[in-house]
Amino acid sequence: MPWFLFAGILLFALNLRGPIVAIAPILGQLQSDLGLPSAAAGLLTSLPVLCFALVTPLAASLIKHAGAERAVMISLVGILIGTIVRTQDGFQAAVFGTTIIGAAITIGNVVVPVIVRRDFPAARVGIVTGAYTAALNIGAMITSLLTVPLADAIGWRAAVTAWGVLAIAAAIVWGQAAGWRRTLLGEKTSRDGSADIIGPERGPHAPAWRSLTTWILTLAFAGQAFSYYGLTAWLPMLLVQSLGMTTQTAGISSAAFQIFAVVGALGVPLLAGRWRPWLVVALVAVLWLSAPVGLILAPEAWLLWTTLAGAAQGGGITIVFILIVRIAATNDQARGLSAFVQGCGYAIAAAGPAVIGAVHEASGDWVAPLYVLTASVLVLGVCGVAAGVRAETRHPDEAVPAAQAAGD
Repeated sequence: MPWFLFAGILLFALNLRGPIVAIAPILGQLQSDLGLPSAAAGLLTSLPVLCFALVTPLAASLIKHAGAERAVMISLVGILIGTIVRTQDGFQAAVFGTTIIGAAITIGNVVVPVIVRRDFPAARVGIVTGAYTAALNIGAMITSLLTVPLADAIGWRAAVTAWGVLAIAAAIVWGQAAGWRRTLLGEKTSRDGSADIIGPERGPHAPAWRSLTTWILTLAFAGQAFSYYGLTAWLPMLLVQSLGMTTQTAGISSAAFQIFAVVGALGVPLLAGRWRPWLVVALVAVLWLSAPVGLILAPEAWLLWTTLAGAAQGGGITIVFILIVRIAATNDQARGLSAFVQGCGYAIAAAGPAVIGAVHEASGDWVAPLYVLTASVLVLGVCGVAAGVRAETRHPDEAVPAAQAAGD
């Protein structure tokens, strides 16, 4: 395993969710400072997800022409710039900076599966993908846990800006890792005349959109992402208003949702090596349901529900990424399939925080928003199981006649 690239991927991943999650624990302060209603405040957490949908085709094109290594650096620089701009005075600056962050993270979302397929052996794909997903959640956990104490000490603007340090550190390490890879690739080329250091390509394939499996997998991803961003954005406020917690305690408490995602992210690859994919998805969906259903029926047991759902959300995105990498026939296919599933899935998920905020505002309580989250998790379960079953019988990337592909 190329450990230097592995380390670079993990540090990169710390920056791909933290900047979004960072404002959730201090959303009340932000609303008060900027004079925003709940739906508008939710927009600041949903904007990056909307960018995931709209910018994904451009990200895929950038990766194709600039290369994966440069794409990662562009992503990190964008995250840093957006983090600085977002905390300048006024709602417009917050929206502009958040949009930059969302576009930059989109590039990272698409490029990582490409790098994993390109540079790691098939036997290690699950472990690397799980570790990457775990790092996503560790980044979110760190920001959830420490943003409120930082905000109390130095103000919410400075606290949110401070997380740009992670982007700087990741850029330094990734630059070194990319240089090592180029050296390794050069040595390989000079030794045997070939630049191919990955597994063989499987030949022609039909476009991803022609496969029903791809569409079902996209809906599963959408259900996962809608639930994740919807709950992440409003869980601290839910705990404050429903259980009377302080803002700081709620911020710490909601970090459990991110902490236990590491368990799911690392555990799912182990299960995926032994269980059928649809069984893994079914388990993930059952655990995910514990959060909205449990918070409706027994909110006092919030720690149990957020712990179980945290493990589920870490495992949910991991199994989807594992399926994307496994069914990709070529590196181009991996980029295209990753872009399609994430682009369309995030287009649906982008509405999550705003919808949850609007439903809460309209209903005056948190029961109705939790029903919305329950429906979203059911979409993940039903579509994820169906995609797992179909993935066992055929790959959506196989070359098939146009007429047959259109009918599938």
